[in-house]
Amino acid sequence: MSLRSSLFLLALASAVIVGTALASQYIGGLEPCEICLFERWPYYAAIVIAGLGATLMPPSSYKAVLWLMVLLFIASTGLGLYHVAIEHHWIEGPTACTGGLKASSPEALLKALMEKQPVQCDAPQWSFMGITLAGLNMIASAVLAVFAFRSVKRR
Repeated sequence: MSLRSSLFLLALASAVIVGTALASQYIGGLEPCEICLFERWPYYAAIVIAGLGATLMPPSSYKAVLWLMVLLFIASTGLGLYHVAIEHHWIEGPTACTGGLKASSPEALLKALMEKQPVQCDAPQWSFMGITLAGLNMIASAVLAVFAFRSVKRR
């Protein structure tokens, strides 16, 4: 497979993943948490970078673009792992979207409620065989990172 084809496949896979996330939100009714929304950004970037790299850049730059994809998907894998760790309560997540409310007065409770996100980052809405959407994102990102790395190393 050519480096250009690898870039097209990375852009296509990223579009499918983001499309699935958007469909689960707008068709399936699953509301994303704050971290879920952040997890989409590497895919948006990959669509643009890989798509433009494959169509507008000279073939001599394909390897550099693929290395960028490797780094992007490694970062995306880390973001997915961070979210999985929050979901399993291995670490604490952002206070705005995790855990219970703690307040010392009614005013503090009202303030905490106003700052609280409607969708909790540590309470998954969906899972399949114990794997949440954050876990699927982590796996998909790792697979794409390996694919991009192998594409660069094959040439």
